[in-house]
Amino acid sequence: MKLVIQIPCLNEEATLPATLADLPRELPGFDEVEWMVVDDGSTDRTAEVAREHGVAHVVRMNGNQGLARAFMAGLEAAVERGADVIVNTDADNQYRGDDVHLLVEPILEGRADLVVGSRPISAIRHFSPLKRMLQKLGSAVTRALSRTVVRDAPSGFRAFSRDAALRLNVFSSYTYTLETVVQAGHSNLRVVDVPIRVNPPTRKSRLIRSLDRYVRRGVVDLIGTWLVYRPVRAFGVLSALFLLPAVVLAVRYLVYVALGEGAGHVQSVIASGVLATCGVLTLGMGIVAHLLGVNRRLLEELRYLARKNRDRLRRPERSTGDDD
Repeated sequence: MKLVIQIPCLNEEATLPATLADLPRELPGFDEVEWMVVDDGSTDRTAEVAREHGVAHVVRMNGNQGLARAFMAGLEAAVERGADVIVNTDADNQYRGDDVHLLVEPILEGRADLVVGSRPISAIRHFSPLKRMLQKLGSAVTRALSRTVVRDAPSGFRAFSRDAALRLNVFSSYTYTLETVVQAGHSNLRVVDVPIRVNPPTRKSRLIRSLDRYVRRGVVDLIGTWLVYRPVRAFGVLSALFLLPAVVLAVRYLVYVALGEGAGHVQSVIASGVLATCGVLTLGMGIVAHLLGVNRRLLEELRYLARKNRDRLRRPERSTGDDD
């Protein structure tokens, strides 16, 4: 059994040594534990520092492509290097490296395909009350969309089985955390979370440069994920927002007609007709989106089978070294 711990990095020469020093070199249940840094277009000495501190694999992106794409590149590279389990952590040493064993344990025991490390959000002092509330709200929405019980969906400290890594696809260029949980839930992967510890902050978050920007991007990602994975429900809700007022206005007009005052309320008929048309069109969009969703699931399954077949052919070969 081989464990690869991947760390997406962008200009992390200052924080990377402490992060690496906290990570395990060996763990029960694994014959090999290797580290991998995904250099997302760093302009400092991140790659050199990684090599100097014993990182087995350095994967260099073609320029800065964003955290989500660096994360996916890491998963694919880890699979290529023969990983049976992949752990993802952040380069700012936010998460306690000696908690890696907590993440991999459910996978080793055959209880999970994806394990998310849940931080003690309420106890993290450098999180403002607003940020704590937003973190909990985002996790609640993600749980509803994914049908999982993950308490800290934005956490980047997580472990993946090899099969889960082959299945997952991330389309967002911003972050991978929420989308992968939703996708895992809808792919019937076994998703669990375990409590983990955090270290004091070493620098400001580069993902959350401002809280309002983070909220906007998070809302956009969640809505996009909702539309992709729950199109009938999403467009059904939107359709109801049009159809219900249409019915109310139609009934209102009929009441006035019954009272002999219909002539003065023709505008209710017009407004009802416009809203009803919008509602029906929206419902039709939901049906089309559902059919597209069925096609997307088929394509995802074909992509998974192609990856699995390629992996089966490649599995005997365990490559080592840097990928520059």
